[in-house]
Amino acid sequence: MRKFTAIMRKYGNQTYDRATGAPTMPDGTIPKRFQHIDDDGMAPPGTPLENGMIYMYKQTPVDTMNEVSNPNAGPWRNVPMAYKFPDKGYVDKVLITNSEADQTLVKFLMRQTRRPELGDKFSSRHGQKGVCGIIVQQEDMPFTDRGIYPDIIMNPHGFPSRMTVGKLMEFVASKAGAIKGELQYGTCFGGSKMEDMCRILVEHGFSYTGKDYVTSGITGEPVGAYIFNGATYYQRLKHMVADKMHARARGPRAVLTRQPTEGRSRDGGLRLGEMEKDCLIGYGASMLLLERLMISSDVFEVHVCEKCGYIGYKGWCQMCRSSKMMVPIKIPYACKLLFQELQSMNILPRLVMEDI
Repeated sequence: MRKFTAIMRKYGNQTYDRATGAPTMPDGTIPKRFQHIDDDGMAPPGTPLENGMIYMYKQTPVDTMNEVSNPNAGPWRNVPMAYKFPDKGYVDKVLITNSEADQTLVKFLMRQTRRPELGDKFSSRHGQKGVCGIIVQQEDMPFTDRGIYPDIIMNPHGFPSRMTVGKLMEFVASKAGAIKGELQYGTCFGGSKMEDMCRILVEHGFSYTGKDYVTSGITGEPVGAYIFNGATYYQRLKHMVADKMHARARGPRAVLTRQPTEGRSRDGGLRLGEMEKDCLIGYGASMLLLERLMISSDVFEVHVCEKCGYIGYKGWCQMCRSSKMMVPIKIPYACKLLFQELQSMNILPRLVMEDI
């Protein structure tokens, strides 16, 4: 479930935001992106949405400052709200309410049905969290001599350092409770005693340690050790791969530095950080460093005077009043910006040119 909010404001000159019906093409048809919009400008609950489809068609007045004779006349600027997920979703609920400042608040609750996939995060009740590393068919899972196969296999190296003994106690108590058909309290704060739980296991033909004889589902041979298993409670956390997946080739850039924007929501760049930079330096991949830190980021061509070392403009040196000694070089735009900010504080950086 995910919530999206839209605010319908009222402005000082009596104009206001509005939600209106879907726009039409010159031939009278409605574009595919807008086909789910009702006359009130919103997609009703139960609407299936795909990536790029509009769930609210909002319009904002162009002039919100000056007095207007007719607030309904416009002109209007279209501000459609689009569904931006790769997977299909549904409008679950639509809530319309008024806030304190005489503003209308519209909330959309979106619903998606997702199957667990590689990289999705799970956790037990003891803080033993981890991501799904592999999904295999049931016939390839190991199984006990009673034909029971596990739903989740956890790496046992998570126990010594984390010391989550309560999880082991939950395993044994829940296994004993499932076998006997009684409610047990698998907690390390009182609850069912381990001695009693082990006794129940032994009485029903299981090992008191909670371990079982296991056969490999792939080879059909017995696994070389007894495997500790039992029933435990797992929950799926909200950190899912579908929400974190991000890639970019070209995209928006920041106005000031001309470098790619930051963050997945703004279609940002994939940052090569300080530690990755150190790895490339240690490897000696100098051209890859140049490409990632300058060419793929904010490469910029400037003209530099060989005589005085200052940056000129299109082959003309403002300091020397000459164009004879100017050479073009490529530097990061952020570097050029730094030089100009230093010059604004009466610090004049010089570039010393050298033949390679």
